[in-house]
Amino acid sequence: MSVLWTREELEAATGGQFTGTPQNDAGITGISIDTRTLAPGDLFIALKGDNSDGHAHIAMALEKGAAAVMVHDTTGLADPRLLVVADTQEALQALGHAARARFGGKVVAVTGSVGKTTTKDMLRVALSALGPTHAAVASYNNHWGVPLTLARLPRDAAYCISEIGMNHPGEILPLARMVRPDVAVITTIGSAHLGHMGSLDAIAQEKAEIITALPAGGTAIVPDDAHGQAIFHAASQKAHATLWLSGLKPDSFAHLDTLNAVEGGSSFTAHLGQSSVPVRLEAPGAHLARNALTALAVCAAFGADVARAAAALASFRPGKGRGALATIAGGDITLLDESYNASAASIRATLDVLRLLPASRHIAVLGDIRELGEFSTAEHAALAQPAAASADLVFCCGPHMKSLFDALPDANQGAWADNAATLAPLVCAALRKGDAVLVKGSLGSRMRDVIAALTTLSAVGPA
Repeated sequence: MSVLWTREELEAATGGQFTGTPQNDAGITGISIDTRTLAPGDLFIALKGDNSDGHAHIAMALEKGAAAVMVHDTTGLADPRLLVVADTQEALQALGHAARARFGGKVVAVTGSVGKTTTKDMLRVALSALGPTHAAVASYNNHWGVPLTLARLPRDAAYCISEIGMNHPGEILPLARMVRPDVAVITTIGSAHLGHMGSLDAIAQEKAEIITALPAGGTAIVPDDAHGQAIFHAASQKAHATLWLSGLKPDSFAHLDTLNAVEGGSSFTAHLGQSSVPVRLEAPGAHLARNALTALAVCAAFGADVARAAAALASFRPGKGRGALATIAGGDITLLDESYNASAASIRATLDVLRLLPASRHIAVLGDIRELGEFSTAEHAALAQPAAASADLVFCCGPHMKSLFDALPDANQGAWADNAATLAPLVCAALRKGDAVLVKGSLGSRMRDVIAALTTLSAVGPA
């Protein structure tokens, strides 16, 4: 395994100092913030959070073969592998800056109200067909996830994909300045975090900060139908960057047509400037087709082989909780697992996918959308019409989803419960052979509890 960092580089990047010289100094081959997944040769960073402190796990990290441990508290510790810094979070950020400064490849940063992780994963598949590619793990998109992604960036990578998220104003710009992308992507502007931000304009303005971090001559790619077009245009002008629109409009730089959406996937033609390429996805949903189009637009911005990238996308599969399709109950039920997160826009998109699935009945199990604040009641109730149009029965979980449940026609009401653990057995009892089930909700609504119950079903009632 190649060396990510030497001891000298770690000291220079963080301003820290090792307490001694170990007998075996082979360099750092990985970076960990969790001793449960730490591998020999890793640098373990003892981060301190609101509810945990990595310093409590230093002994375990050393025992498991960490090549170095970054700490800011050495009380009761003595080991030459300790790298002492003023603050481990700030040192991690410094390490991220140093990694970006030495990187000679191309960098893309992705943000948006929904679709960030899926677009990042599609980019990983597409760009990996073109050269060594490094990408954020899972949804590592916050104040520790972004620098950790950069700190893990291999020296010989050709491409780096960073995901950048936010909950409150002012969070995107410092992360975007750390990443310093060559291409910036905004996937969507939706009502996620509306309770913290106050308006869609404020959300668009915050997301547009990723564009202001572009270098002169960089490229911003945004949806052609997203709220905030004037904001994106102003941000690109400020950065002296090129703005590409992506979507369904024929005059957008990146647009798709001949979209053929079926239950198992979709095919379409991607137009990128003056060129076009056929695309096949083994993942259902028009929203995923648009994410794939955006990924190909990034490849075009890099001047890469778009046809090869498009061919690679045929191997893409949605991640766990992000649109993965499976059969349960001995093959009698189709399960669409969207349990990882939710917004109003993403619920509408996945209801469209549910409607396409071949089934005797379509069942939607929907959990609360979080962080909507005073807009929560209206946002949830507004989902009643698309839910009733796509699902024969709708099961709702959480206090906010009560607004949706009450707005449904009686014939579409499955059941409502305050929490997922209570709702899960009600859903299981209602299923019949031939059903297709969508499960979706914000992470905090714990819809994974419903998924866990469904995946243990051995049989259901007759159709």
